[in-house]
Amino acid sequence: MIKRVKEIYSKIFNSYGHGSLENHIGKIIELDTFLPYSSTFFCITNTQNLSFEYISKNMFACLGYTPEEFKEKGMRYLWSKIHPDDIDLWLKALNELMTYTLDSISIESRTKMSYTWNYRVKNNKGTYVNVVQNTTPLEFDTEGKPIIGLAHYTVLNAQIKMDVCASANLLNEQNEYETMYFNNFSQKLLTDGISNRERDIIRLLVLDNTSKEIALKLSISPNTVDTHRRNILKKMNVSSTGELIGIFKSKTFSI
Repeated sequence: MIKRVKEIYSKIFNSYGHGSLENHIGKIIELDTFLPYSSTFFCITNTQNLSFEYISKNMFACLGYTPEEFKEKGMRYLWSKIHPDDIDLWLKALNELMTYTLDSISIESRTKMSYTWNYRVKNNKGTYVNVVQNTTPLEFDTEGKPIIGLAHYTVLNAQIKMDVCASANLLNEQNEYETMYFNNFSQKLLTDGISNRERDIIRLLVLDNTSKEIALKLSISPNTVDTHRRNILKKMNVSSTGELIGIFKSKTFSI
């Protein structure tokens, strides 16, 4: 299982070269000394060698594992703790987030991105708890793919029922995070007849964007957006955009 996860994960994050972040990482490590204990811990992740460059002291309070244990054994040790039912959904979420970033986010804007997803992890008492992970890229490879990240893990009660979801958020000019992508991977998937561009348009429609706003975000004309919208309604066999949005907001389908 872990070998398969490593192969898929490495394929998603396959990258080429990166610079030095020693000073930046040093400042983050210094900050950990002053942070209070809480239900959140953070790590500096390295997707090139599947390691944790640093793990904050709160990990023990959150999961019962020592930071030294995870730092020594790396990401594969964390993967071995993920709930088996969440593995494939989690990998699919990571792959789609990466694909969306490379296809839809300019290299200049990737430094302003933040990504969130969730899954269940077994703590040291053998109980699967919910973990919401938020990762901000710190370093990119020569092709603009994020490879070093600052990841915050918030641990929630095991009794809370959570679908595996993922989102990509962009820090806009007003210094507010704007949701650019969202998907629920625990729901029924869209039919294969929906193209990737149509999926992008559906996501933006669900986020209450107009055709003009969608056109600007996707760098296409409003007429092209309207054509896609008509095709989507026909493929989904619904009569209006309002009905389409209602289907996704009611969680009948995953985009």
